[in-house]
Amino acid sequence: MRARITSSLGAVPYSDFLVYLMGPYTTFDVADLVPDGVDPGEVSLPAASTAEDDLDAMMGTLRSVQGSLRTDPGVNAFLAVDPEIPLDEVDAASQSIAFARASNATLFVVPAMGDKLGVGMEVGSVLEDLDEQGRERVMFAHEDAVSSAMIRAISQRWDARVVSYDTEAALLDEIRQFVADLMNRELYGDLPRKTTG
Repeated sequence: MRARITSSLGAVPYSDFLVYLMGPYTTFDVADLVPDGVDPGEVSLPAASTAEDDLDAMMGTLRSVQGSLRTDPGVNAFLAVDPEIPLDEVDAASQSIAFARASNATLFVVPAMGDKLGVGMEVGSVLEDLDEQGRERVMFAHEDAVSSAMIRAISQRWDARVVSYDTEAALLDEIRQFVADLMNRELYGDLPRKTTG
């Protein structure tokens, strides 16, 4: 999978250092989950749709972070859509797990907009799949206004790193520090170099 991801991305100074960047950039309609004949207004479900402008803003944030990481420190940051692996070949949940296994770092970025249910499920499935060493490569960054029991569980259950941010600049500082730490740990032997996955 690493070779397939790398071959689909452009060259950067550290092309072998893959950073999988995830966020709530897709959404769904709650009404689609309600069985036929049931009034969606009578069912207690979380709001799970968002305005098109919010979707564009979320994708814009992820693309901005991706571009910044590809420039400084020059790592091969990518979104799930970048390798263009068809969903009929590998379903979305399996892709997330495979991408995380293949990556040197996995970053979940959750701004204070849109649906959090999907990203919460994705975080849980990825972290549940990874071993302790793999979880050291995961960071969950949420905007200050976002809080939930799931976020608290990330550090309690899986001991993964959780940070909050208030601006995109602060988010980039946290991410760059995390990525630089992993790169140094791989370089000096505290963390095995990621060559397969």
